[in-house]
Amino acid sequence: MTTPRATYRLQFHAGFGFKDATVVAPYLARLGVSHVYASPYLKARPGSTHGYDITDHLALNPELGTEDDFASMVAAFKANGLGQILDFVPNHMGVGGADNPLWLDVLEWGPQSDYAGWFDIDWDPDRRYLKDKLLVPFLGDQYGSELKGGKLQVKFDEQDGSLAVWAYDSHKLPICPLQYDVVLGHDDPELDRLSDFFSDLPQWRPQMAERAATLKSELARAAGSHPSVREALDASIAALNSDWRALDALIQQQSWRIAYFGVAGDDINYRRFFNINDLAGIRMELPAVFRHAHGRIIPMIEDGTIDGLRIDHIDGLLDPKAYIEDLRRATDRPFYLVIEKILAAHEALREDWKVEGTTGYDFTNLVLGVLVNPAAEEAFTATYHDFTGLRTPFSSIVYDCKIRIMDNEMASELNSLGRDAGRVARQNPMTSDFTKTVLQRAIKQIVACFPVYRTYIEFESDSDSADKRDLDWAITQARRRDPALDPSVFKFLHDLLSGRLTAKPKSGFNRTSVLRLAMKLQQYSGPVMAKGLEDTAFYRYNRFIALNEVGGEPERFGLSAGAFHKANTQRARHWPHAMLGTSTHDTKRGEDTRARLAVLADIPEEWARQVQTWSRLLRARRGDVEGNAPPDRNDEYLLYQLLVGSWPVEMLASTDAEGLKTYGERIKATLEKSMREGKLHSNWSSPDAAYEDAMQSFARDALDPNRDSFLASFLPFVQKVARLGAENSLAQAVLKLTVPGMPDLYQGSEMWDLSLVDPDNRRPVDYDVRRQALGAMEPGLRESPAETLAGLRDNWQDGRVKLAVTTMLLRLRAEHPALFGDGGYEPLTIVGERSEQAIGFLRTHEEAKLLVLVSRYPGLRDGGIGWEGTAASLPDGDWVDLFSRRRYQGGNVALEEVFALLPVAVLVRS
Repeated sequence: MTTPRATYRLQFHAGFGFKDATVVAPYLARLGVSHVYASPYLKARPGSTHGYDITDHLALNPELGTEDDFASMVAAFKANGLGQILDFVPNHMGVGGADNPLWLDVLEWGPQSDYAGWFDIDWDPDRRYLKDKLLVPFLGDQYGSELKGGKLQVKFDEQDGSLAVWAYDSHKLPICPLQYDVVLGHDDPELDRLSDFFSDLPQWRPQMAERAATLKSELARAAGSHPSVREALDASIAALNSDWRALDALIQQQSWRIAYFGVAGDDINYRRFFNINDLAGIRMELPAVFRHAHGRIIPMIEDGTIDGLRIDHIDGLLDPKAYIEDLRRATDRPFYLVIEKILAAHEALREDWKVEGTTGYDFTNLVLGVLVNPAAEEAFTATYHDFTGLRTPFSSIVYDCKIRIMDNEMASELNSLGRDAGRVARQNPMTSDFTKTVLQRAIKQIVACFPVYRTYIEFESDSDSADKRDLDWAITQARRRDPALDPSVFKFLHDLLSGRLTAKPKSGFNRTSVLRLAMKLQQYSGPVMAKGLEDTAFYRYNRFIALNEVGGEPERFGLSAGAFHKANTQRARHWPHAMLGTSTHDTKRGEDTRARLAVLADIPEEWARQVQTWSRLLRARRGDVEGNAPPDRNDEYLLYQLLVGSWPVEMLASTDAEGLKTYGERIKATLEKSMREGKLHSNWSSPDAAYEDAMQSFARDALDPNRDSFLASFLPFVQKVARLGAENSLAQAVLKLTVPGMPDLYQGSEMWDLSLVDPDNRRPVDYDVRRQALGAMEPGLRESPAETLAGLRDNWQDGRVKLAVTTMLLRLRAEHPALFGDGGYEPLTIVGERSEQAIGFLRTHEEAKLLVLVSRYPGLRDGGIGWEGTAASLPDGDWVDLFSRRRYQGGNVALEEVFALLPVAVLVRS
């Protein structure tokens, strides 16, 4: 297996395709990565900016280039010594529109479609009007209004002879050929003949679809060859489109039910990716689905086009472990495999999963945590409480948000689980009185109290000890939350979810239905956690937004050096090749935004004073001295953190109107998303324009160059925080590139990454700037690194110092692959008054040794405060610093000397 030394994530979309990646390849090779880590590039919905809405697993996305363009890109990667890791999506496909042939076939034929079982569709839901129908919730307004308003129209496809209802000219809803006679009519002899043939289709079972395709071809030929036929067809379609009642009658006969998007929360009958209507879950546990979905990527692994996979949203699958095993069996060629799995602080990745590790969200929060000063928690919390008046514990916020998601956006899925639980309960007289309503109520409490995204009971095995621990916790908390429910209901669900319900023979329950329900509930708890925690609670609890990161726990303020070392030691032992990420396409803030914000924990009192000053300045200008007018204090507090964390380095010295305008647009988009995701004052389905306008107006006032009292107060503070934040950024980069694991660089983050939540973190990257900067610094880094780095340090604002440190460490990794890939890890002893302000460790592999030292909490040493005699205890031997070329002997070495050049040091055994 080719294990990557380091990867570089590229985001493919229409503005950055295969040709662009071909051009970038030489730069990435010079930078020092071993593999390109590509976002999904199989065919997706037109205009996709992320590629996760795949519509055809067997084709490339034409918006990215041709097959020849792709081949040229792969050749360029190989010519530059670069392998490739592909981000793959097994959980769902893009639906809606007119681009997914599998979905369109299901819409056309309903349960009779060859692909009806490929999508996770409930054809027999409680909503009886949806029996044997698929809900299609893509309308922007009520069905009747859109129908009467002419937004739904029948159209004829002259190429293949098919008929479909189109919504807004964008969503194709095929008409079942069994009802073509309604459209074709009987006025024209040829159309009359074809109408009869279409009506006769039931006699062609099980070849109905094949016969229908033949008849469609005949219809296309007739309409194309005979003007009278086409005129009659057009007239019939026009008459139908002009009579909304007749069109409604035709629609009612279809195997789909087009509806207002807001109906989905209550009535959706297909599994989605979270609550996104146009991403439909597929049943990857079915062998036919697995073979089809991997029909292109497995050959790409076998022929060496790609060396590995990153599996998106592994928790969405019915049986993640079985899927991983199927992947491994699908090819004889070993390949690198990591999974997107978000772990709770107490949760470990399953050791029997045949993967190299996770995609690194655990590391994202680990490395940030060690840079946040825990001593500031009390002061930081007091500032938040005093400024906002909010004192609700974060755990209570998460619980409330999960309940809200289940009551609204994901109510239909909960209803189905309650129904299925009732069906299982009725299999045994001892539980037959547990009604759907009671079971659904209990399930909601259990899911709301779940401490992890999901458990992993399987068809072939019951819960393991970790699952039992988390289930016990959830059931106990759920009983406390709803003591009015009979405890026996929770006992029944506990036995069901743990597999104990059918553990003994003659239990009275059908084992398959019990385990299927348990596994379905596991698929539900993950999306509820994601939507409730990441996409709601994280936008409500603004105590310290640097901690509100995917996979993070905002209530955990900072991390001790001991906890950091323990996590790295465990990774070295169990997952030495796991991916280490600090920025991704999904992170809430860029890595350097978080690193800069971490400085606030060094200076909590100064931060508190600044926030009060800024609020007085901005609210006084608006005539709101008491601070009662919108936006509320919580959103205002968020704004100040966003500004401090993402303030562009080019605007630190001075501001200009154009720069403020461009930056203001980024802040505007971020605030809009924050308000709507938080779902307190606004939301996506029914935005509160008045409140949003008040928030946006407040932000515009802050960035108004003509009313600069705020900026005059803000700039000196952010200048200081940005300077100190750069030290944290270098520490973060060095740790990622030296601890056990395989580091990933998100596109552009080799220089400052001060991005905000998507789409801000997917802005174009200027590779010309990076290419030129790397080329200019290379001679100096070879011949006089200390002098070169000193110059880059003094001009830290341009980001070249981070680029220099990154490329030097990537090249060191290339020189010592075994040391970094399989080397051990030992904490380094640091002694002295400021010992908690630095961390260090030793990596060893056979004779190769490496020492890493980084400083932290730079705000505690600002203003000329030194290290007060603090020293690191180096092992015996001769050591050379990669950056300064300074030599050291074993024993205590003063950190004042070690960090004289940079706030980081990497010592190699000479």
